Amino acid sequence: MKFIVSSSVLLKNLSHINGVVATNPIVPILENFLFKIDSNDEGGVLTVTASDLQTTMTTQIPVEATESGAIAIPAKLLLDTLRSLPEQPITFNIDTETFGTQILTDNGRYKLAGENPIDFPKIPAVNKNLSVEISSDALASAINNTVFATSTDDLRPAMTGVYLQLSEDQATFVATDGHRLIRYRRTDIQTSANTSMIIPRKALQLLKSSLPDNLTVRAEFSQSNASFSFGPTQLICRLIDERFPDYENAIPTKNPNVLTIGRTDLLTTLKRIMIYANRTTHQIRLSLKGNALTLSAEDLDYANEANEKLLCDFEGEPMEIGFNAKLLAEMLSNMHAKMISIQMSAPNRAGIMVPADKDENEDILMLVMPVMLNTYA
Repeated sequence: MKFIVSSSVLLKNLSHINGVVATNPIVPILENFLFKIDSNDEGGVLTVTASDLQTTMTTQIPVEATESGAIAIPAKLLLDTLRSLPEQPITFNIDTETFGTQILTDNGRYKLAGENPIDFPKIPAVNKNLSVEISSDALASAINNTVFATSTDDLRPAMTGVYLQLSEDQATFVATDGHRLIRYRRTDIQTSANTSMIIPRKALQLLKSSLPDNLTVRAEFSQSNASFSFGPTQLICRLIDERFPDYENAIPTKNPNVLTIGRTDLLTTLKRIMIYANRTTHQIRLSLKGNALTLSAEDLDYANEANEKLLCDFEGEPMEIGFNAKLLAEMLSNMHAKMISIQMSAPNRAGIMVPADKDENEDILMLVMPVMLNTYA
Protein backbone atom coordinates (compact mmCIF):
# COMPACT_ATOMS: atom_id res chain seq x y z
CA MET A 1 0.00 0.00 0.00
CA LYS A 2 1.32 3.42 -0.95
CA PHE A 3 0.14 7.02 -0.66
CA ILE A 4 1.58 10.55 -1.10
CA VAL A 5 0.70 13.50 1.14
CA SER A 6 2.01 16.99 1.95
CA SER A 7 4.18 16.89 5.09
CA SER A 8 2.85 20.22 6.47
CA VAL A 9 -0.83 19.34 5.85
CA LEU A 10 -0.35 15.97 7.57
CA LEU A 11 1.47 17.58 10.52
CA LYS A 12 -1.23 20.26 10.95
CA ASN A 13 -4.05 17.70 11.02
CA LEU A 14 -2.20 15.26 13.29
CA SER A 15 -1.40 18.09 15.75
CA HIS A 16 -5.16 18.74 16.13
CA ILE A 17 -5.87 15.19 17.27
CA ASN A 18 -2.58 14.31 19.00
CA GLY A 19 -3.86 15.54 22.39
CA VAL A 20 -6.07 12.43 22.63
CA VAL A 21 -3.08 10.07 22.66
CA ALA A 22 -2.22 9.14 26.27
CA THR A 23 1.44 8.86 27.32
CA ASN A 24 0.93 5.53 29.12
CA PRO A 25 -2.29 4.07 27.70
CA ILE A 26 -3.99 1.01 29.19
CA VAL A 27 -3.83 -0.69 25.78
CA PRO A 28 -0.45 -0.31 23.95
CA ILE A 29 -2.09 0.04 20.51
CA LEU A 30 -3.46 3.43 21.67
CA GLU A 31 0.07 4.91 21.38
CA ASN A 32 -0.59 4.82 17.63
CA PHE A 33 -2.57 6.76 15.05
CA LEU A 34 -4.88 4.60 12.97
CA PHE A 35 -4.37 5.41 9.27
CA LYS A 36 -7.15 4.28 6.92
CA ILE A 37 -6.92 4.93 3.17
CA ASP A 38 -9.99 4.99 0.95
CA SER A 39 -8.90 5.34 -2.68
CA ASN A 40 -11.18 6.68 -5.40
CA ASP A 41 -10.95 8.01 -8.95
CA GLU A 42 -9.88 11.46 -7.73
CA GLY A 43 -7.00 10.10 -5.61
CA GLY A 44 -7.98 9.13 -2.08
CA VAL A 45 -8.83 10.16 1.44
CA LEU A 46 -6.71 9.40 4.50
CA THR A 47 -8.75 9.12 7.71
CA VAL A 48 -6.58 9.36 10.84
CA THR A 49 -7.97 8.28 14.22
CA ALA A 50 -6.59 8.81 17.74
CA SER A 51 -8.26 7.36 20.85
CA ASP A 52 -7.85 6.84 24.60
CA LEU A 53 -11.05 4.69 24.87
CA GLN A 54 -12.97 7.59 26.48
CA THR A 55 -12.37 10.16 23.71
CA THR A 56 -11.83 9.58 19.99
CA MET A 57 -10.82 12.15 17.37
CA THR A 58 -10.72 11.65 13.60
CA THR A 59 -9.60 13.89 10.77
CA GLN A 60 -9.63 13.49 7.00
CA ILE A 61 -6.86 14.52 4.57
CA PRO A 62 -6.87 14.29 0.75
CA VAL A 63 -3.95 12.15 -0.52
CA GLU A 64 -2.70 10.51 -3.70
CA ALA A 65 -3.44 6.78 -3.41
CA THR A 66 -4.22 3.90 -5.76
CA GLU A 67 -5.39 1.31 -3.24
CA SER A 68 -7.27 1.16 0.07
CA GLY A 69 -5.93 -0.19 3.34
CA ALA A 70 -5.19 0.52 7.00
CA ILE A 71 -2.28 0.56 9.46
CA ALA A 72 -1.50 1.74 13.02
CA ILE A 73 1.56 4.03 13.14
CA PRO A 74 3.43 5.15 16.33
CA ALA A 75 2.14 8.68 17.05
CA LYS A 76 5.17 10.23 18.79
CA LEU A 77 7.72 8.90 16.31
CA LEU A 78 5.70 10.08 13.32
CA LEU A 79 5.03 13.55 14.77
CA ASP A 80 8.67 14.09 15.74
CA THR A 81 9.69 13.15 12.17
CA LEU A 82 7.14 15.48 10.55
CA ARG A 83 8.09 18.41 12.82
CA SER A 84 11.72 18.19 11.68
CA LEU A 85 10.90 18.00 7.95
CA PRO A 86 10.59 21.02 5.64
CA GLU A 87 7.36 21.34 3.58
CA GLN A 88 7.43 18.71 0.80
CA PRO A 89 5.40 15.80 -0.59
CA ILE A 90 6.23 12.61 1.32
CA THR A 91 5.52 9.02 0.29
CA PHE A 92 4.38 6.28 2.67
CA ASN A 93 5.19 2.71 1.56
CA ILE A 94 3.43 0.16 3.75
CA ASP A 95 3.90 -3.63 3.74
CA THR A 96 0.40 -4.92 4.51
CA GLU A 97 1.80 -8.30 5.64
CA THR A 98 4.38 -7.15 8.21
CA PHE A 99 3.07 -3.57 8.70
CA GLY A 100 6.60 -2.26 8.18
CA THR A 101 6.41 1.36 7.05
CA GLN A 102 8.83 3.48 5.01
CA ILE A 103 8.57 7.26 4.76
CA LEU A 104 10.34 8.61 1.66
CA THR A 105 11.27 12.30 1.40
CA ASP A 106 13.24 14.27 -1.22
CA ASN A 107 16.54 13.13 0.22
CA GLY A 108 15.81 10.67 3.02
CA ARG A 109 14.24 7.34 3.97
CA TYR A 110 12.80 6.51 7.41
CA LYS A 111 11.72 3.03 8.48
CA LEU A 112 9.37 2.41 11.38
CA ALA A 113 7.36 -0.54 12.64
CA GLY A 114 3.60 -0.21 12.33
CA GLU A 115 0.97 -2.44 13.95
CA ASN A 116 -2.04 -4.43 12.87
CA PRO A 117 -5.00 -2.01 12.56
CA ILE A 118 -7.46 -4.72 13.59
CA ASP A 119 -6.34 -4.27 17.23
CA PHE A 120 -7.33 -0.58 17.25
CA PRO A 121 -10.63 0.12 19.08
CA LYS A 122 -13.65 0.79 16.89
CA ILE A 123 -15.00 4.34 16.70
CA PRO A 124 -18.06 4.48 19.00
CA ALA A 125 -21.38 5.08 17.26
CA VAL A 126 -23.50 8.05 18.36
CA ASN A 127 -27.21 7.26 18.04
CA LYS A 128 -28.46 10.73 17.20
CA ASN A 129 -31.11 11.30 19.84
CA LEU A 130 -30.50 15.04 19.54
CA SER A 131 -28.47 17.28 17.25
CA VAL A 132 -27.77 21.00 17.38
CA GLU A 133 -25.71 23.41 15.27
CA ILE A 134 -23.48 25.83 17.20
CA SER A 135 -21.12 28.50 15.93
CA SER A 136 -17.51 27.62 16.79
CA ASP A 137 -17.03 31.06 18.42
CA ALA A 138 -20.02 30.55 20.75
CA LEU A 139 -18.84 27.05 21.69
CA ALA A 140 -15.25 28.21 22.27
CA SER A 141 -16.50 31.04 24.50
CA ALA A 142 -18.66 28.60 26.53
CA ILE A 143 -15.70 26.22 27.01
CA ASN A 144 -13.24 29.02 27.89
CA ASN A 145 -15.58 30.43 30.51
CA THR A 146 -16.29 27.13 32.28
CA VAL A 147 -13.70 24.38 31.80
CA PHE A 148 -11.09 26.02 34.09
CA ALA A 149 -13.47 25.63 37.07
CA THR A 150 -13.97 21.86 36.73
CA SER A 151 -12.67 19.62 39.51
CA THR A 152 -9.61 17.38 39.20
CA ASP A 153 -10.85 15.13 42.02
CA ASP A 154 -11.69 11.71 40.52
CA LEU A 155 -13.61 10.83 43.70
CA ARG A 156 -16.25 13.35 42.56
CA PRO A 157 -16.58 12.37 38.88
CA ALA A 158 -19.68 14.54 38.24
CA MET A 159 -17.58 17.66 38.91
CA THR A 160 -14.76 16.65 36.53
CA GLY A 161 -16.83 17.76 33.54
CA VAL A 162 -19.06 20.61 32.39
CA TYR A 163 -22.81 20.19 32.90
CA LEU A 164 -24.74 21.16 29.76
CA GLN A 165 -28.47 21.89 29.87
CA LEU A 166 -30.17 22.36 26.50
CA SER A 167 -33.65 23.83 26.13
CA GLU A 168 -35.80 25.54 23.53
CA ASP A 169 -34.67 29.05 24.42
CA GLN A 170 -31.08 28.69 25.72
CA ALA A 171 -28.08 26.50 26.54
CA THR A 172 -26.58 26.56 30.05
CA PHE A 173 -23.01 25.42 30.78
CA VAL A 174 -22.12 24.85 34.47
CA ALA A 175 -18.80 23.97 36.11
CA THR A 176 -17.84 23.68 39.77
CA ASP A 177 -15.03 22.27 41.92
CA GLY A 178 -16.76 22.89 45.25
CA HIS A 179 -14.93 26.20 45.88
CA ARG A 180 -16.32 28.13 42.93
CA LEU A 181 -19.13 27.75 40.44
CA ILE A 182 -19.54 29.13 36.92
CA ARG A 183 -22.90 29.35 35.15
CA TYR A 184 -22.65 30.42 31.52
CA ARG A 185 -25.80 30.83 29.41
CA ARG A 186 -26.26 31.47 25.69
CA THR A 187 -29.55 32.37 24.03
CA ASP A 188 -28.22 31.75 20.49
CA ILE A 189 -27.98 27.97 21.11
CA GLN A 190 -31.45 26.39 21.03
CA THR A 191 -32.87 22.91 20.58
CA SER A 192 -36.28 21.36 20.09
CA ALA A 193 -36.00 19.17 23.20
CA ASN A 194 -34.96 19.66 26.83
CA THR A 195 -32.00 17.52 27.88
CA SER A 196 -28.87 17.60 30.04
CA MET A 197 -25.51 15.83 30.17
CA ILE A 198 -21.99 16.08 31.66
CA ILE A 199 -19.17 16.44 29.10
CA PRO A 200 -15.67 15.41 30.35
CA ARG A 201 -13.02 18.08 30.86
CA LYS A 202 -10.42 16.44 28.56
CA ALA A 203 -12.83 16.30 25.61
CA LEU A 204 -13.69 20.00 26.02
CA GLN A 205 -10.03 21.03 26.30
CA LEU A 206 -9.25 19.10 23.09
CA LEU A 207 -12.23 20.73 21.41
CA LYS A 208 -11.11 24.18 22.55
CA SER A 209 -7.60 23.75 21.12
CA SER A 210 -8.80 22.49 17.72
CA LEU A 211 -11.88 24.66 17.04
CA PRO A 212 -11.45 26.94 14.01
CA ASP A 213 -12.90 30.46 13.86
CA ASN A 214 -16.24 31.27 12.22
CA LEU A 215 -17.36 27.74 11.46
CA THR A 216 -20.53 25.83 12.29
CA VAL A 217 -20.07 22.88 14.66
CA ARG A 218 -22.58 20.05 14.48
CA ALA A 219 -23.09 18.56 17.94
CA GLU A 220 -24.92 15.25 18.28
CA PHE A 221 -25.84 13.56 21.54
CA SER A 222 -26.96 10.07 22.51
CA GLN A 223 -27.56 8.50 25.91
CA SER A 224 -23.88 7.77 26.50
CA ASN A 225 -21.84 9.69 23.86
CA ALA A 226 -21.44 13.16 22.37
CA SER A 227 -20.07 13.97 18.93
CA PHE A 228 -18.75 17.32 17.64
CA SER A 229 -18.04 17.67 13.90
CA PHE A 230 -16.39 20.67 12.24
CA GLY A 231 -14.58 20.79 8.90
CA PRO A 232 -12.72 17.49 8.37
CA THR A 233 -12.49 16.81 12.12
CA GLN A 234 -14.79 14.89 14.47
CA LEU A 235 -14.52 14.40 18.24
CA ILE A 236 -16.53 11.68 20.00
CA CYS A 237 -16.48 11.36 23.79
CA ARG A 238 -18.17 9.24 26.42
CA LEU A 239 -20.43 11.29 28.67
CA ILE A 240 -20.02 11.17 32.48
CA ASP A 241 -22.84 9.03 33.83
CA GLU A 242 -23.29 10.78 37.19
CA ARG A 243 -25.75 13.15 38.85
CA PHE A 244 -24.59 16.78 38.80
CA PRO A 245 -25.00 18.74 42.07
CA ASP A 246 -28.10 20.95 42.41
CA TYR A 247 -26.22 24.12 41.55
CA GLU A 248 -29.20 26.51 41.51
CA ASN A 249 -29.66 26.15 45.28
CA ALA A 250 -26.01 27.09 45.85
CA ILE A 251 -26.48 30.55 44.30
CA PRO A 252 -27.59 33.08 46.97
CA THR A 253 -30.45 35.29 45.79
CA LYS A 254 -30.30 38.20 48.28
CA ASN A 255 -27.02 40.08 47.99
CA PRO A 256 -27.51 43.70 49.16
CA ASN A 257 -23.79 44.61 49.21
CA VAL A 258 -22.63 45.35 45.64
CA LEU A 259 -19.08 46.29 44.64
CA THR A 260 -18.61 47.65 41.09
CA ILE A 261 -15.03 48.07 39.87
CA GLY A 262 -12.84 47.90 36.76
CA ARG A 263 -11.88 44.26 36.15
CA THR A 264 -8.31 44.99 35.02
CA ASP A 265 -7.65 47.33 37.96
CA LEU A 266 -8.82 44.70 40.45
CA LEU A 267 -6.89 41.88 38.73
CA THR A 268 -3.55 43.71 38.55
CA THR A 269 -3.82 44.82 42.19
CA LEU A 270 -4.82 41.31 43.24
CA LYS A 271 -1.78 39.80 41.50
CA ARG A 272 0.53 42.15 43.43
CA ILE A 273 -1.13 41.59 46.79
CA MET A 274 -1.33 37.78 46.49
CA ILE A 275 2.50 37.61 46.35
CA TYR A 276 2.37 38.40 50.09
CA ALA A 277 -0.43 35.95 50.95
CA ASN A 278 0.04 32.69 52.82
CA ARG A 279 1.45 30.07 50.38
CA THR A 280 -1.06 27.44 51.50
CA THR A 281 -4.33 29.33 51.90
CA HIS A 282 -3.74 32.18 49.37
CA GLN A 283 -6.03 34.20 51.65
CA ILE A 284 -6.65 37.87 50.90
CA ARG A 285 -8.91 40.30 52.73
CA LEU A 286 -11.31 42.70 51.01
CA SER A 287 -12.34 45.65 53.21
CA LEU A 288 -15.21 47.69 51.81
CA LYS A 289 -16.23 51.07 53.14
CA GLY A 290 -17.71 54.01 51.26
CA ASN A 291 -16.15 54.24 47.82
CA ALA A 292 -12.89 52.54 48.80
CA LEU A 293 -11.78 48.93 48.52
CA THR A 294 -8.71 47.87 50.50
CA LEU A 295 -7.04 44.61 49.52
CA SER A 296 -4.65 43.16 52.08
CA ALA A 297 -2.69 39.96 52.61
CA GLU A 298 -0.33 38.71 55.30
CA ASP A 299 1.82 35.68 55.85
CA LEU A 300 2.68 35.42 59.55
CA ASP A 301 5.16 32.58 58.94
CA TYR A 302 7.47 34.95 57.05
CA ALA A 303 6.23 38.31 58.47
CA ASN A 304 5.15 39.38 54.96
CA GLU A 305 2.36 41.88 54.60
CA ALA A 306 0.84 44.06 51.84
CA ASN A 307 -2.19 46.26 51.30
CA GLU A 308 -3.45 48.49 48.55
CA LYS A 309 -6.43 50.83 48.21
CA LEU A 310 -8.64 51.16 45.13
CA LEU A 311 -11.47 53.52 44.26
CA CYS A 312 -14.72 51.70 43.59
CA ASP A 313 -18.47 52.05 43.61
CA PHE A 314 -19.89 50.25 46.67
CA GLU A 315 -23.49 50.05 47.81
CA GLY A 316 -24.24 48.46 51.18
CA GLU A 317 -22.99 48.19 54.75
CA PRO A 318 -19.21 48.33 55.40
CA MET A 319 -17.84 44.77 55.45
CA GLU A 320 -14.75 42.59 55.39
CA ILE A 321 -14.64 39.32 53.46
CA GLY A 322 -11.86 36.83 52.71
CA PHE A 323 -11.26 35.02 49.42
CA ASN A 324 -8.75 32.59 47.95
CA ALA A 325 -6.71 35.00 45.78
CA LYS A 326 -5.66 32.26 43.34
CA LEU A 327 -9.29 31.32 42.54
CA LEU A 328 -10.38 34.95 42.35
CA ALA A 329 -7.54 35.88 39.97
CA GLU A 330 -8.30 32.93 37.69
CA MET A 331 -11.98 33.89 37.51
CA LEU A 332 -11.15 37.55 36.76
CA SER A 333 -8.67 36.45 34.05
CA ASN A 334 -11.37 34.41 32.31
CA MET A 335 -13.87 37.27 32.32
CA HIS A 336 -13.65 39.85 29.53
CA ALA A 337 -15.95 42.66 30.71
CA LYS A 338 -14.41 46.09 31.44
CA MET A 339 -16.48 46.59 34.60
CA ILE A 340 -17.58 43.83 36.99
CA SER A 341 -19.91 43.66 39.96
CA ILE A 342 -19.30 41.48 43.03
CA GLN A 343 -22.53 40.89 44.95
CA MET A 344 -22.24 39.82 48.60
CA SER A 345 -24.50 39.32 51.61
CA ALA A 346 -22.24 38.33 54.53
CA PRO A 347 -18.57 37.38 55.16
CA ASN A 348 -19.53 33.69 55.43
CA ARG A 349 -21.71 33.58 52.30
CA ALA A 350 -20.59 33.11 48.70
CA GLY A 351 -19.80 36.16 46.56
CA ILE A 352 -21.26 36.44 43.06
CA MET A 353 -19.28 38.03 40.26
CA VAL A 354 -21.08 39.20 37.11
CA PRO A 355 -20.09 41.53 34.25
CA ALA A 356 -21.56 45.03 34.69
CA ASP A 357 -22.03 45.30 30.92
CA LYS A 358 -23.57 42.13 29.42
CA ASP A 359 -23.23 40.86 25.87
CA GLU A 360 -26.38 40.37 23.82
CA ASN A 361 -26.41 36.55 23.63
CA GLU A 362 -24.56 35.55 26.79
CA ASP A 363 -25.14 35.64 30.52
CA ILE A 364 -22.33 34.72 32.88
CA LEU A 365 -22.33 34.27 36.65
CA MET A 366 -19.27 33.30 38.69
CA LEU A 367 -19.69 32.27 42.32
CA VAL A 368 -16.75 32.00 44.73
CA MET A 369 -16.85 30.68 48.28
CA PRO A 370 -15.29 32.90 50.98
CA VAL A 371 -12.48 31.79 53.28
CA MET A 372 -12.74 32.38 57.02
CA LEU A 373 -10.73 35.44 57.99
CA ASN A 374 -8.25 35.10 60.82
CA THR A 375 -9.25 37.03 63.92
CA TYR A 376 -6.13 39.22 63.83
CA ALA A 377 -6.61 42.38 61.78
